Amino acid sequence: MELPIGMQTLPPAYGYDDVAIVPGDETINPDMTDVSTSFDGFDIDIPFMASAMDSVVDPNFAVKMSDAGGVAVLNMDGLHTRYEDTEEIYRDIASAPKEEATGLLQKLYSRPVDPRLVGQRVVEIKEGGGKAAVSFVPQTAKRHAPLAADAGADMILVQGTVITKRHRSKNSPIGLRLSDLVKDVGVPVVVGNTVTYSVTKELAEEGVHGILVGVGPGSACTSREVLGIGVPQVSATMECVAARDAYYEETGRYVSIVTDGGLRTGGDVCKSVACGADAVMIGSPFAKTEEAPAKGMHWGMATWHDSLPRGTRIDLGVKYTLDELLFGPSSTSDGTLNLVGALQVCMGYVGAETIREMHGARMVYAPAIKTEGKIYQMSGA
Repeated sequence: MELPIGMQTLPPAYGYDDVAIVPGDETINPDMTDVSTSFDGFDIDIPFMASAMDSVVDPNFAVKMSDAGGVAVLNMDGLHTRYEDTEEIYRDIASAPKEEATGLLQKLYSRPVDPRLVGQRVVEIKEGGGKAAVSFVPQTAKRHAPLAADAGADMILVQGTVITKRHRSKNSPIGLRLSDLVKDVGVPVVVGNTVTYSVTKELAEEGVHGILVGVGPGSACTSREVLGIGVPQVSATMECVAARDAYYEETGRYVSIVTDGGLRTGGDVCKSVACGADAVMIGSPFAKTEEAPAKGMHWGMATWHDSLPRGTRIDLGVKYTLDELLFGPSSTSDGTLNLVGALQVCMGYVGAETIREMHGARMVYAPAIKTEGKIYQMSGA
């Protein structure tokens, strides 16, 4: 049957629960795997980034995450650049009734960013021995990212719900030129978020060193409900990886891909890497650690939007330590702890010694992967 002219078709798109990784023809011991990754010279021992969310990262958490081998990204448009002392702010957010939480966040975030605090927070992380990765929205990156770089930041992120190279604005005809920012700051620049081949290719051509993939999958984000936009993470990652690989074939310059949002388990991490991601960015699992500043409360970067909030404050509770989340030992069988160990074991089963080799793992569409043969688990018997 032929479709009417102009009628859209809907290609399938897959999330984590729709796919499975196929074991390899050769296996290796997990202790033979190398899970380190790099962003053009910015190296981390484990491919985990903590999201630039105030409920997840403060300078102290950034230091602890660095000690663990990963990197935590501090939100430079958030509480820590609006308030000198944030302890009371966190307490107020945690104690607010659910129905008043969004209004309180809107009020707290209405205070202007203090540029002086941008450099100060970087210095605090560096003096603690941590890697200083900091995030800006496009509207502030041109003004404030150089301040962070001058203070010693190791990585600059430019983040928005959706980012493109080509953006039109009445207020700023020129806007943010990513290629200029890359030259100005002199450190690796990671941008996002996106979910498409064409945008990924254009962003890579701007000279950035990493691209964040994911629109709306986070547990505290409601962009998919409010705006209706987004692509499931497996399909989104694979499409952006295809653009990264095409760009690499053309230029010989490798741009790292980071799957950002929606990851809950070690299996989700493994599937992201098998899709071609070089690292993952996670929010809510880190928000549940004892080291997180909001003590189990969690909210998204767009929760406090003054006219169209796209997120909600949720009470996740404090469940475990940062070390248990990343390295175990795990006391649960649901895959939510020992994420690094899960990645190493999976890499062993597919015979991949490095993250790049894991990119070659075969995957299949398998919507029954979590239910097949699990009748007793599902019934609670």
